[in-house]
Amino acid sequence: MRRADREVTDYQQIRSIIEQAKVVHIGMIDNDRPYVVPMQYGFVFADGTLTLYVHCAKEGRKLDILKKNPCVFIELETNVAIVSGGDIPCKYGSEYASVMGDGAAVIVEDVAEKIVGLQLMMKTQSGRDFEITEQMATSVTVLRIDVPCVTAKRRAKA
Repeated sequence: MRRADREVTDYQQIRSIIEQAKVVHIGMIDNDRPYVVPMQYGFVFADGTLTLYVHCAKEGRKLDILKKNPCVFIELETNVAIVSGGDIPCKYGSEYASVMGDGAAVIVEDVAEKIVGLQLMMKTQSGRDFEITEQMATSVTVLRIDVPCVTAKRRAKA
């Protein structure tokens, strides 16, 4: 990381960024071309390892790509705000907090894990606990993204 002064290494601060962001951008490779989708997620973050859960339809481009190549790159950001440069265009920038990492996507087949993943998603997105039935879980595809190591950055107000 070029800007070590912006690096976030404290796990509690990284967890806070993950909790606040709400949308993850998932980068995949489709026939040598990048393909990125924004998705809502649920997560488990322990000992620097991030596990994301997302859901999607039972068929589509994303699943076709992941079945051929499960390698992904994830990025999420929060607290984005413009930093004014006044009358000097090159002095403009952004405040932000972000988390990134590469990992692997797995199509979850186990119904119990699908339920847990969907419950985590709802908790992250709404702050509420929901009961997810087996019928609800089997009506969608749940993906687990295992990210063994993440990096985080923050540019806060000066």
